[in-house]
Amino acid sequence: MRTRRKQLDVPPPDRPWSEIVPGLWMGGHEFRGRSGELELAVVRGEFDLVQTLTRARQGHGPDPGVLHHVWPIPDGPLDGTQLAGVIRLARAAGEAMDDGRTVLVRCYSGYNRSGLVVAHTLVRRGHSAEEAIRLIRSRRSPWALHNELFVEYLRAGLPTARLLEELAE
Repeated sequence: MRTRRKQLDVPPPDRPWSEIVPGLWMGGHEFRGRSGELELAVVRGEFDLVQTLTRARQGHGPDPGVLHHVWPIPDGPLDGTQLAGVIRLARAAGEAMDDGRTVLVRCYSGYNRSGLVVAHTLVRRGHSAEEAIRLIRSRRSPWALHNELFVEYLRAGLPTARLLEELAE
């Protein structure tokens, strides 16, 4: 399964991860460092829970002992099972935050897939979809959630989007 599309007009992020709200971080696997070169974003023990939305990559962490959920999804249309996984990850992120643990949700660039999970986590915590999208774009990057389909999923509500996808299958 291909999980990432190369988009030449979308710049890489300028940092490995960004705190969206206290305890909830969003990031990727590479970023443009101070030198201007691409650098690997390697997670060690900075977070209590790491959620990875691409295939787990050797050398990108997290360290042993850090809870790590891996759920590879495409940066494109999601089926009902994939949307159910996003909903489960958002629930797990919120529960970890409720327990005072820090959470990193990451994908390749830290823009779309991670944005979908983080936004749904925020919606579950009382934000509107629009508030969640604005917050993510202001804290991570204006390029965050540039996948309009994911924005549509959030505006419809992920449970509704999941139901519609399952009915279409």
